[in-house]
Amino acid sequence: MAWRSHGRDNNDLISQLKSNGVIKSEIVEAAMRSVDRGHYSARSPYQDSPQSIGYAVTISAPHMHAYALEILQSHLQPGMRALDVGSGSGYLAVCMAEMVGESGKVVGIDHVKELVDISIDNVMKGKAELLTSGRLQLVVGDGRRGFEASAPYDAIHVGAASDGVPEALIRQLKPGGRLVIPVGPEHGDQHLDLIDKMADGTTTTQRLMGVRYVPLTSLNHQLGR
Repeated sequence: MAWRSHGRDNNDLISQLKSNGVIKSEIVEAAMRSVDRGHYSARSPYQDSPQSIGYAVTISAPHMHAYALEILQSHLQPGMRALDVGSGSGYLAVCMAEMVGESGKVVGIDHVKELVDISIDNVMKGKAELLTSGRLQLVVGDGRRGFEASAPYDAIHVGAASDGVPEALIRQLKPGGRLVIPVGPEHGDQHLDLIDKMADGTTTTQRLMGVRYVPLTSLNHQLGR
């Protein structure tokens, strides 16, 4: 089972996720093997469970990262563009950057400046070339508004639960693009939605599963101000 996919180290973790059927594609396996989760979580990085990274934020469980990458993998092909909202530790944005290749672009956005600074330090430990080449950009901002400067995106991942789907994210999604977002109130029922944007700009939504995420909210609310 996914929640039993604990590993002794990064390679073992990925092997467990693969053997348990969470990782299904070679592109996701290669990306996750190439990014050592130990650089992004100070505590229990190879346990298949969420871990606190400070500022009322967690790094999601490895099986949820793998699941998100599998859902988005057809929209994270070489040369494509992606946005990670609530990028936190930077881990998932780095995996996405590995998947889109040298001709692609990934933006990670978080409204906690200290977390963005930490995420940049994390990336510099083993994947500095992603930042120096511009393939990966980590920025401070309100992810509910997306990041217009690099739009439109083939793929958008949201790592926190929203009461509704922010219109800015739909607008910044390319026709043919895909958005994965947890939807639901803080402390209430939440579900993971997959939203595809059609060529004519309309969208279709598929509810995937029940989930539990920290809220996609204002900086002041998140920090208890």
